[in-house]
Amino acid sequence: MQVELVLLILSLLFFVSIFADKIGYKYGVPALLLFLIVGMLFGSQGLGAVWGGKGMAIETGSAQAISTLAMCIILFTGGMETKLSDIRSVLVPGVTLATLGVLITCVVTGVLIYLIFGWINAVASVSIWFALLMAATMSSTDSASVFSILRTNGIGLKHNLRPLLELESGANDPMAYVLTTTLISVVVGMDAEAAGGARVEALPIVQTIIIQLVMGAVLGLAFGRGLVMLMRRVKLGNEALYPIMVLTACIFIFSVTYYLQGNTYLAVYVGGLIIGNSKFARKRQTQSFFNGLTWLSQLVMFLMLGLMVKPAEFLDYHVWLPCLIISIVMVFISRPVAVYLCMLPFREYRQRDKLMLSWVGLKGAVPIIFAIMCKANGVPGADMVFNIVFLCTLVSLLVQGTTLTYVASRLELATVPQEGRTLEYFDIDLPDEIQSSANEIEVSEDMLAKGSTLRDVKLPPHTLVVMVRRGEDFFVPTGVSELQKGDQLLVISDKDAEASYKQMTDAAEEEAQWRADMKERAKARWDKATAWMHKKR
Repeated sequence: MQVELVLLILSLLFFVSIFADKIGYKYGVPALLLFLIVGMLFGSQGLGAVWGGKGMAIETGSAQAISTLAMCIILFTGGMETKLSDIRSVLVPGVTLATLGVLITCVVTGVLIYLIFGWINAVASVSIWFALLMAATMSSTDSASVFSILRTNGIGLKHNLRPLLELESGANDPMAYVLTTTLISVVVGMDAEAAGGARVEALPIVQTIIIQLVMGAVLGLAFGRGLVMLMRRVKLGNEALYPIMVLTACIFIFSVTYYLQGNTYLAVYVGGLIIGNSKFARKRQTQSFFNGLTWLSQLVMFLMLGLMVKPAEFLDYHVWLPCLIISIVMVFISRPVAVYLCMLPFREYRQRDKLMLSWVGLKGAVPIIFAIMCKANGVPGADMVFNIVFLCTLVSLLVQGTTLTYVASRLELATVPQEGRTLEYFDIDLPDEIQSSANEIEVSEDMLAKGSTLRDVKLPPHTLVVMVRRGEDFFVPTGVSELQKGDQLLVISDKDAEASYKQMTDAAEEEAQWRADMKERAKARWDKATAWMHKKR
């Protein structure tokens, strides 16, 4: 296939996925699910059949390389966007869910898969190690899914559940990665042992797991602090190089950790956490750069995974029946068991909190990436694992991802997000150390009731109007500046005045709604009176 044709197809895929994201946001469908569906539509059994049934073929090795790089960026950005002040109070339960919770989920799911498959004897008889491997690939809560759904849909949760979920989803991939790679070596080693190869020993495996986790955390912490010190001392001639420098450091942390036998995913997340909670030059531009790069990574990764799958194979009962069994087991048994056991020491979490944590066991790209690793390492039955894992991911995104807001509301845990209002017309972002907030106010008729100049407009105390947008023009106002209906005001308020600003805007909205209701009622009475007079005549 020619390079120009590949680029044309990729651009069309991106356009379709971007507009699919807008549609998904409107109707509450996770964008990542739509990305997968778009990839499937353009695959070899979708619109790709137009090109002789080949579609955009992707080899397993290329898919693993692309997905590894994408996950590296996603986890690094997740660490950068996680504030230590938010997770400090949930650090212990979050780490417990990210480690012990993953292990419990893997063991419970694997044992149940082994028992159920042996009982029905209708799909395939699997060994306990193969069942545990299949469970390990899906044992973690996917960070890309959780970050995307919670932050894009603006879902707020009471009792610090949101930072707890974000910490768990960002920090549990390393544990799932260790379990998956370990069980891959066990399954492959048992296959080699059956053929007369070396025997698999348990003690070296346990030692490897501990070394990888410790090395990953230490290297991520060391390299993260080292990069912050470097960026504070070195001044680059071009400010556009700062985000590229951080991106290079992200890849460097991943690569060096790999060769030092550490857990690469954990090192990248910890490194991003250290960097994101430190002060350095061009931090805001760097964060914006990584936000866009993360969305691009998610888009590329999910499209690629969608292109790899063959939907016709889902019709085989060897695929959909195990998927149905595993999905039910993970959603209603293994995930709740892991959550309830891990939350036993933490009495502050109530029944409703545990139910919400149990429901947000979202799957996403990570299980599919681990299934690709099984194929790349020659695990027997890896094709079946890939199809089952892919279908279980679709079920999780469709069932759990689309109902997060509904479940949070039913459990009375949904809140208004605390990030503040998004600036639409003014590109400004104040550093965290500045105890002020930036907001936008649209000038209404009620605001101009006592005069049209800026000094006539009632504003909360400790609030300053720094800029006005009128149409396509911007200007810095003074007290005698004339305001017009529809002008956009950029205001800077102290943190303690932000609540007053919200009360003022809410009151203005309520008053405007009241006036509109009164006009509607007056019009209805007038129409009724007019109709009565016509009837009398």
